[in-house]
Amino acid sequence: MTTQLTKLLETEVAKRRTFAIISHPDAGKTTLTEKLLLFGGAIRLAGTVKGRKASKHATSDWMEIEKQRGISVTSSVMQFDYEGHRVNILDTPGHQDFSEDTYRTLTAADSAVMLIDVAKGVETQTKKLFQVCRMRGIPIFTFINKLDREGRDPFELLEELEEVLGIRSYPMNWPIGSGKQFCGVYDRGKSQLELYQGDDHKDIQVRKVDGVDDPLVKQIAGEFLHKQLSQDIELLDVAGDPFDMEKVLKGELTPVFFGSAVNNFGVQTFLENFLQLAPKPEPRNSTAGVIEPTKEKFSGYVFKIQANMNPAHRDRVAFLRIVSGKFERGMSVKHVRIGKDIKLAQPQQFLAQDRDIVETAFPGDIIGLFDPGIFRIGDSLSEGEEIVFDELPTFSPELFSKVSIKNALKQKQFLKGIDQLTEEGMIQVFTTFGFEDMILGVVGQLQFEVLEHRMRSEYGVDILLQRQNYQFARWIVDEKIDPGKFRINSQLVKDKKGNYVGLFESEYALRSSIEKNPTAKFLTSAP
Repeated sequence: MTTQLTKLLETEVAKRRTFAIISHPDAGKTTLTEKLLLFGGAIRLAGTVKGRKASKHATSDWMEIEKQRGISVTSSVMQFDYEGHRVNILDTPGHQDFSEDTYRTLTAADSAVMLIDVAKGVETQTKKLFQVCRMRGIPIFTFINKLDREGRDPFELLEELEEVLGIRSYPMNWPIGSGKQFCGVYDRGKSQLELYQGDDHKDIQVRKVDGVDDPLVKQIAGEFLHKQLSQDIELLDVAGDPFDMEKVLKGELTPVFFGSAVNNFGVQTFLENFLQLAPKPEPRNSTAGVIEPTKEKFSGYVFKIQANMNPAHRDRVAFLRIVSGKFERGMSVKHVRIGKDIKLAQPQQFLAQDRDIVETAFPGDIIGLFDPGIFRIGDSLSEGEEIVFDELPTFSPELFSKVSIKNALKQKQFLKGIDQLTEEGMIQVFTTFGFEDMILGVVGQLQFEVLEHRMRSEYGVDILLQRQNYQFARWIVDEKIDPGKFRINSQLVKDKKGNYVGLFESEYALRSSIEKNPTAKFLTSAP
């Protein structure tokens, strides 16, 4: 029997689109996020993001160090309504040093928007993030940005998507000229022109045409660009992939859009197409089987913890992805790991640092829960039966430092800070045998800089970081483990959960240990 609640859930789930934006640094992700928020009416004026000297800072960049550097360091969540849809954007750090936080955030998204700089194409960070999306099989939508600047040939970029990322593409629109000659895009599906009219997004013109051979296209583009556009569209129609919605949903075909986020050009068209094509919230695997979003009992999981989002309040927020049921403020749910019922009294939704108390929320929504220290990444919350969602992955760090404290009297604050930042997933902590030295593992150098900054500003502790020569961490699964076999350019340590981990200085050291321990498994993430 379909109840009133089931009908409500079906309606609310159908409205929702929860996605992450992935890109390499400087591809324009913060700008695109702001313009999407602008169209959604969530902000009145998009801030100008121009690196370190920005006079206004992006809505999604709230931490002091982000303002100084002009980069996104943490993942924010932003929500707005647009034409009957409720949109949840998971803004992920574009900086290469913050990929672990980004990887985990992708587990809460139902689709991803891949942003590519027209001049640079597919870059390193984009490849890493793409692989995580590919691993999950989620749909990927591509926005090729900065068309107002000189860039690479569009066909070359499509070829690179296939060769480097292994994904086929279908251009939804096609640029007319580029750089200084750029005058607009031709929408293949709707057979219309979107004309570039300078910096003011209010002046972007949309003109309906009867195919590329319409005299209006020739009049606007000029003879040379019109001829080029006609040839390009003919080539795409004959030799390009056909549009296949099934392949899009499996992450095998990416719809491609061309535009210029900084000038608001192509952003609205992209948003409207994306909302039509992107999937609604998806079911999730758990110990109780597949949990459908329309299941009436509430459930969700914590995918991120952020301490001190508001320095004035010294708070900790656990970000929860709602998987099923209706969330209501003040409801009691089972915290499965600790086996206790807890009351969700102060749930919040975010527009970066601006927060509103949430009365109700539905599957696909992300809410922030006040955390008195009871949550960990991956925790499941459920109403009724105990549901444990598939564990979130941890990723192998690439840089290591021994950490110590300058003032021994601040040991308590030091341990509290390290513990909280570990639970946020910002750093991984390893302990050596014997002396019990603390070694921290991160993905990139900037994480160490942010660690020092946050330990000083939030916990009042100055730390000393002593760089170690290790390049790899491998979790070692072996019942007969012998610490004595891990002394050649390597070290055996334990992670926070007591798992054995080998830290290796080189590929040679890793291979040697594998040869000496034939019964052991060497894993790139925690078992």
